Amino acid sequence: MASEVGPESEEAAPSPRGGFGEGLAQALEASLPRLSYLDLDKDVEFRNELIDDKEFDIPQVDTPPTLESILNETDDEDEPFVLEDPTLLNIDTFDTHSYDTSSVASSDSGDRTNLKRKKKLLDSFSVHGSVMRHSLLKGISAQIVSAADKVDAGLPTAIAVSRLIAVGTSHGLALIFGKDQNQALRLCLGSTSVGGQYGAISALSINHDCSRLLCGFAKGQMTMWDLASGKLLRSITDAHPPGTAILHIKFTDDPTLAICNDSGGSVFELTFKRVMGVRTCESRCLFSGSKGEVCCIEPLHSKAELKDHPITQFSLLAMASLTKILVIGLKPSLKVWMTFPYGRMDPSSVPLLAWHFVAANNYVNPTLAFCRGDVVHFLLVKRDESGAIHVTKQKHLHLYYDLINFTWINSRTIVLLDSVEKLHVIDRLTQEELETVEMSEVQLVYNSSHFKSLATGGNVSQALALVGEKACYQSISSYGGQIFYLGTKSVYVMTLRSWRERVDHLLKQECLTEALALAWSFHEGKAKAVVGLSGDASKRKAIVADRMVEILFHCADRALKKCPDQGKIQVMEQHFQDTVPVVVDYCLRLQRRDLLFSQMYDKFSENSVAKGVFLECLEPYILSDQLVGITAQVMKDLLIHFQDKKLMENVEALIVHMDITSLDIQQDFSGLVTAFRSRVICSFSQVVLMCWENRLYDAMIYVYNRGMNEFISPMEKLFKVIAPPLSAGKSLTDEQVIMGNKLLVYISCCLAGRAYPLGDIPEDLVPLVKNQVFEFLIRLHSAEASSEEEIYPYICTLLHFDTREFLNVLALTFEDFKNDKQALEYQQRIVDILLKVMVENSDFTPSQVGCLFTFLARQLAKPDNTLFVNRTLFDQVLEFLCSPDDDSRHAERQQVLLELLQAGGIVQFEESRLIRMAERAEFYQICEFMYEREHQYDRIIDCYLRDPLREEEVFNYIHNILSIPGHSPEEKQSVWQKAMLHIEELVALNPCKAAELVATHFSGQVEAIIHKLQNPFLLFQFLRSLLDPRAVTHREIPRGMDEIDVTCHVLAKAPQCSREGISMNQESLQASPYITEQFIDLLCQYNPHQVIDTLQVLESYRLEETIQITQKYQLLEVCAYLLEKKGDVHGAFLIMLERLQSRLQEFTKESENVREDPSFKDVEEILVETIALCQRNSQSLNQQQREALWFPLLEAMMAPQKLSSSSAPPRHAESLKSLTMQVLDSTAAFIALPSILQRILQDPVYGRGRLGEIQGLILGMLDTFNYEQTLLETTTNLLNHDLHWSLCNLRASVTRGLNPKQDYCCICLQQYRRRQEVADDIVVFSCGHLYHSLCLLNKECTVGTGSQARWMCYRCNSSNKIGKLGENASDVKKGQLAQAQVKTSPSCSSPRGDSAAKKVCSEVAWTT
Repeated sequence: MASEVGPESEEAAPSPRGGFGEGLAQALEASLPRLSYLDLDKDVEFRNELIDDKEFDIPQVDTPPTLESILNETDDEDEPFVLEDPTLLNIDTFDTHSYDTSSVASSDSGDRTNLKRKKKLLDSFSVHGSVMRHSLLKGISAQIVSAADKVDAGLPTAIAVSRLIAVGTSHGLALIFGKDQNQALRLCLGSTSVGGQYGAISALSINHDCSRLLCGFAKGQMTMWDLASGKLLRSITDAHPPGTAILHIKFTDDPTLAICNDSGGSVFELTFKRVMGVRTCESRCLFSGSKGEVCCIEPLHSKAELKDHPITQFSLLAMASLTKILVIGLKPSLKVWMTFPYGRMDPSSVPLLAWHFVAANNYVNPTLAFCRGDVVHFLLVKRDESGAIHVTKQKHLHLYYDLINFTWINSRTIVLLDSVEKLHVIDRLTQEELETVEMSEVQLVYNSSHFKSLATGGNVSQALALVGEKACYQSISSYGGQIFYLGTKSVYVMTLRSWRERVDHLLKQECLTEALALAWSFHEGKAKAVVGLSGDASKRKAIVADRMVEILFHCADRALKKCPDQGKIQVMEQHFQDTVPVVVDYCLRLQRRDLLFSQMYDKFSENSVAKGVFLECLEPYILSDQLVGITAQVMKDLLIHFQDKKLMENVEALIVHMDITSLDIQQDFSGLVTAFRSRVICSFSQVVLMCWENRLYDAMIYVYNRGMNEFISPMEKLFKVIAPPLSAGKSLTDEQVIMGNKLLVYISCCLAGRAYPLGDIPEDLVPLVKNQVFEFLIRLHSAEASSEEEIYPYICTLLHFDTREFLNVLALTFEDFKNDKQALEYQQRIVDILLKVMVENSDFTPSQVGCLFTFLARQLAKPDNTLFVNRTLFDQVLEFLCSPDDDSRHAERQQVLLELLQAGGIVQFEESRLIRMAERAEFYQICEFMYEREHQYDRIIDCYLRDPLREEEVFNYIHNILSIPGHSPEEKQSVWQKAMLHIEELVALNPCKAAELVATHFSGQVEAIIHKLQNPFLLFQFLRSLLDPRAVTHREIPRGMDEIDVTCHVLAKAPQCSREGISMNQESLQASPYITEQFIDLLCQYNPHQVIDTLQVLESYRLEETIQITQKYQLLEVCAYLLEKKGDVHGAFLIMLERLQSRLQEFTKESENVREDPSFKDVEEILVETIALCQRNSQSLNQQQREALWFPLLEAMMAPQKLSSSSAPPRHAESLKSLTMQVLDSTAAFIALPSILQRILQDPVYGRGRLGEIQGLILGMLDTFNYEQTLLETTTNLLNHDLHWSLCNLRASVTRGLNPKQDYCCICLQQYRRRQEVADDIVVFSCGHLYHSLCLLNKECTVGTGSQARWMCYRCNSSNKIGKLGENASDVKKGQLAQAQVKTSPSCSSPRGDSAAKKVCSEVAWTT
């Protein structure tokens, strides 16, 4: 029970204005602008907006848990709490006044949270402007400093704000200030003597009607004051355990109920009563710190307009412990509604809680924001119809910094303070950062000493003390949309700026473009944290638009005023480029063209450079059709400006995008013509003349069409330019080609009902325009025709210009003709004219005539065709294409006829006559087309073979016919027989492709094909492509070559050919080995150097017959290879030895340069081959057989040296000695050294005293022996050293002590010393994890059975998600046999960086 304060004690309370309090009030007068106390939460209106698209409900339980059950829960954190810096808990190292801690921005650079600042901050100033107004309360700040200096009030420690501002001090005083303009000191509660007894004020709270103040003290006491009279109402000393500081004290919405939280981590409910004039306080423990420490509490407060909200009857309270969040209801009875664990986090991070009412889905409900570290979670609390509370998790906010404070400024905007005292303003819905403010100048007060309870001896837990390092709960208070920050010597207030203030702030900093962009975002309703705009959208837009107009005038005046008077024209242009385009853009956005073309244009016209920039800015808007009408004066000035800059193409583009029907032609186009240095004229014809003279053809057509509804005159003007050179057979200039292309496009647009160059012709004019164009095209003569003019000049001109494109235009036009009788008459008339012009005129090429008849064939092939064309004309075209007077344009004529047939023109011809004429004209593609229609696929092979341009495609054609389904067996058989008939021609065309075709489809006819091939070299090429997988085949062989010419031609070119797909049936080759032997015989003739390489890959040949073939052609090396393969090693050796001896005889002859002599290279090559032969076979021979190989070889090399005289060239001797040493080195590998020396000494020559001649050889052998002996000894020493090093490291790792990270089992989470089971061992891994052996056994973490069970780390194995332990069991056993004497298991890391070893604690521990 708290001590009671009766009327007597109340009278004894110190006067609120006694002593220094009254002096301070009189001495300090601060004049500050009146604070704006806007209720920024008025936007909690019913808005149909979702807080989060991904919300999900937390499951409800039938029976909510009790506080006691929650306290007894085991924390399921992945990592245990480990104090990283034990010195933080050393009370002796702290000053008892450490609550005066100033800014940590300068001293906290080593904080681990700063490591998260690698992400670069966004520069949001240019987007959102300055969102927050940062103001110093000078009056309050000055009085706080004065109180500390003059009356020893102490430094500020806590702040609470309502309609008054309360500041607690380190000497136990509570200073009450008004929030008016004067910020006068209203009350000074308490005294320094009481402060000496109770300690510093550690927490403050003002109730909702600002009538009571609760003060919590560092030594655990609490006091209640009347803010109206300044009287002490209650002094509470026994509401919670003694020796603990008050960390938080909070009023609820019930004025008789408050909550306090002490440094022991406990939470108590305080109930205030008054019985018979005596005030009392009853205390009830809500949460015991012995089960888990709470370090932050936050009751739910509702505003007056929400006092009837159904959720308020529960009096919700949020509590944040070191491991979880709890939401409980105090009324009508104590009940737990939700628990939420943090998960993994930094132990030094500060838990934060904040409530706010938020509108969502047409309902307003409270939302709880909580965080610890860098992730903010939002929980929406609702009450259903049954009265139960549901908690829904909203989208969380990921940050790149740790937080120490979280404050709602309204339902959409939150303000965060990070661990280095930077303020972040965040839009909650979009999670966009609006502004960042540096707060280090505040020198924020921290509550570290209270969390460490230094005033009572520091009896707090390590975890709570670590959290208290950055705790500033009592230094920040919010009320009415304002946030107050308490510094060591000052008080600051942060308020959202109004929209107009934000814009003006940018203007003061000369950020005009940014100010306009921000104002436009307010205009469009896309801005964030908007204050001061209300009403409907149209009203808001009107208000913002008026302000934007003022800014635009300011921008224009500023640009003109600050324009440099002197300097380069480019500098002046750049100056106006920064402003004028912005003014133009926003005038058009605001749809204020009147402002743009009157006042703004008049202003910029005062400066010629600004005027030019203004006019150039209009171009993109005109071209994008955002600006279709401008005033006459601006139009005139615009065209003059572009003409002066010689930008005529831009002028044309501007004209065709203008709505000339809305202009005053008497005024505007007279100005237009004047702009081009002509006299003032007022008719369209003269405007057209001006465009024509300046080659503005699109503009000319546009003016004709839009201004006068005249569509034929532009065509006449263009025809007059291109018709004369075309009729004379001359080439057109580039300008004339451009005009011709424009004419074609213009005609196409007119016939399609589209306006040129853009838009559409009015619907009522479309039929009239089409008729006019057709009548124009079919005119017999032009208006000014001469006597020499050909008939139908317009159609002739278009056909000569581009036949294909003109016919395409007609084809597109004919597509639109349905049941229009007049249109169908025009269609037939034009077709008749086309036939008359092109058939009777010899000036057209076959390609042009073919285009016409292809066009006709497509029209005639339509199901609803109404055209009539005489079939005789098609026969004339066929004769024209297939029976030319000369052989020119053969490919062109064939392609034209093919297109005609493919377009449906085949029905106009007699097929038999067409085939005869195509064969006579050598139109093989036409023949193929006809044969394919008649399914005569075999005859198509002849077409390919006769066509030099497509003859190699015959192989793919044959393969497709024989492989692809869809052809009948009779058709495939005919193609097969035709291919066999032409097989020799196919092989001559491309042996490689022919072999591929034979291997795929004619594998059973190889013998017959061989008999058909009469040319031996052609047969060689075919067999080589068929049998040799390394075959190098060749391009087609020119016809008419004899055998010698063919050989020379192929050997000269010999490009490689792909072997993909060639796979001859080996069974057929085994049945007919003479095919392979015939190929080997031909290979010996035409390419003997590749015989051995080919034999190594071939299999289907007989050794005896092949040996006879090689002997016939004297290929000794090949014969030796075959003998070796047969098993006659000695016979192969004798052949190689004979070759070597013959080359040695040639080599011993006189030579000028031995090293470059081809004979020496031959000797060396043959010797290497002979040595290789001996080495390959010595392993399978006995000693006598080896000597029979090596000693004759050695004798053969030494014989020339014995016979040589002293007059022999020394170079010969040196070369022979080097080769002999090579033989001796190879011999020593298979023959014992004594045997070699004995054989040398038994030689009669050296036995008679001529050992000096081979002294070098013997010494060389001895040197080789010494080198090999030294190499062996060195290698043995290195291996022994490595083995010793490995065993030492293994022994060190086995005997190394281990330091576990915690003193409890990582599975059962119980202290290992508390377990009493005798058979339970302790297993420690080098990764630091500790387990009971029974726990590991239950988790199936054993490898092996019996008394030598091996263990694997459960935590490391499961966290890395390796899968089943048994998968790596064999690897573990294989690599850890050397660990048999160790009781604890080494770590999981591998010194060589093996990825698997890094993931799993693969080493094991033995149990006892």
